[in-house]
Amino acid sequence: MDRFDRYWIGFLIGLILPAAFALTYIEVMNLWYTLEALHFHAPSVMSKLLMVSVFPDLALIFVFYTTDTWRLSKGVLAGALPYILAALIVSM
Repeated sequence: MDRFDRYWIGFLIGLILPAAFALTYIEVMNLWYTLEALHFHAPSVMSKLLMVSVFPDLALIFVFYTTDTWRLSKGVLAGALPYILAALIVSM
């Protein structure tokens, strides 16, 4: 596992996983019509969607932290920060 313990790998995972999870969540929960009706402008909906999309990153941070892959864990956290900050900015 040490060969995958790279900061940039974690950062890429942290950026891509929330976007993929959000699109999957929207598709499975059939939210396309609701989001189109709100024109993606309702701050409460967008904030909640951004926060839900970060959950897989937080689970990965826990898994990587318990397996002692510190750089990978820090990279995932750094990749999740833009989503968390966007959720906070949208909710204000």
